[in-house]
Amino acid sequence: MKKRILGLLSVCVLLLAGCGGSAQIDDYATNEGYEKDVQTAAKDGEEADKSSGIPANEIKVGVLHLTDPAEGNGYSYTHDLGIQGMQKNLGLSDEQIVRKVNVDDTNAEETRQAIQECIDEGCNIIFTTSWGYMETTSEMAEEYPDIYFCHGTGYMSNGTNFVNYFGRIYQARYLSGIVAGMNTKSDKIGYVAAQDSSNFEVTGGIDAFAIGVAKVNPDAKIYVVVTNSWYDPEGEEAAAKKLLDMGCDVMAQHCDTASPQTLAEDAGVYGIGYNSDMSKETPNSCLTSVIWNWSAYYTAAVQSVIDGTWTGENYYGGMAEGLVDITNLADFCVDGTQEAVEEARASILSGECNVFDGVMETNTGETVGAEGTTLDDGTITGGINWYYKNVLIVE
Repeated sequence: MKKRILGLLSVCVLLLAGCGGSAQIDDYATNEGYEKDVQTAAKDGEEADKSSGIPANEIKVGVLHLTDPAEGNGYSYTHDLGIQGMQKNLGLSDEQIVRKVNVDDTNAEETRQAIQECIDEGCNIIFTTSWGYMETTSEMAEEYPDIYFCHGTGYMSNGTNFVNYFGRIYQARYLSGIVAGMNTKSDKIGYVAAQDSSNFEVTGGIDAFAIGVAKVNPDAKIYVVVTNSWYDPEGEEAAAKKLLDMGCDVMAQHCDTASPQTLAEDAGVYGIGYNSDMSKETPNSCLTSVIWNWSAYYTAAVQSVIDGTWTGENYYGGMAEGLVDITNLADFCVDGTQEAVEEARASILSGECNVFDGVMETNTGETVGAEGTTLDDGTITGGINWYYKNVLIVE
């Protein structure tokens, strides 16, 4: 199973010190509390040899984006907020950041060209942010062993110069499910999903959301439409329309655009945003948004290259590290929603709840898990290809 970075976690906790509770994703771009003299521990906890590091004024960072962050919402926008936060935290100049935007992750040649351009422009560390970049990133890491490669989502790594980074987004999904379950009136909740059950990342998120819904509303169902694309504006819009036509009165999503949210507001129903705070686009309908604070990881990863403390280990942070969360709840949430969320948050942070606990029934009547146990990280990140009992797939 994947090794997990331990040294970087302490840095991530410091990044969010003083934030507390739910936070707005745009605030994460600054991380004012970050202390530049924080040093990441070496792999065995001993003082690292800094001679192998790269001076901060000489390092160059490359990043591949699926879309253009200038769109102002969604997946690439949120990753770029993290890059901006890292740049500010480490005092890097604009010339030290190389961005490649609108890189099609289904096109291996286009992905290779974008990575090669980063290398040719002198990048020492390159972040590839979308699932489809994974195999090409792995190949390029073998070709360029002196460059550090970090791939977001996915599962591949080599333990040396190519690592995987992701987070316990299922924790935030679970909290948002509680919000959805308490605020639906029709007991029909829509969910636009980028991939089907063969993708563990998307499926695990749906299941965590569904478990949260069931905790507070056992009568509610989650209706899922799959687009089979990480980025498909037309497909996402069509999926949302189908769900709204079915009577869904809360719209959740694991897709890139804000279309499901804007269509929900137009229809006069609620939404649960993803990636960025989508209340900016839909202030009258967004109950909350499931968000990432990628700057927590980006800062720690680049700092480790500067310090010479890079370990080659994968990273998997969660709410405790400030990597994932939900935004502040809308003031039009029903009474008791905030209290239910805070109770669930406390149980996750204390370790009492890991979301995927005990025996869980799937929508095919089978069971997963065992009494008194919880799914391990390897299963959560690479073995969830089933749907929870209250999930219905809409063809």
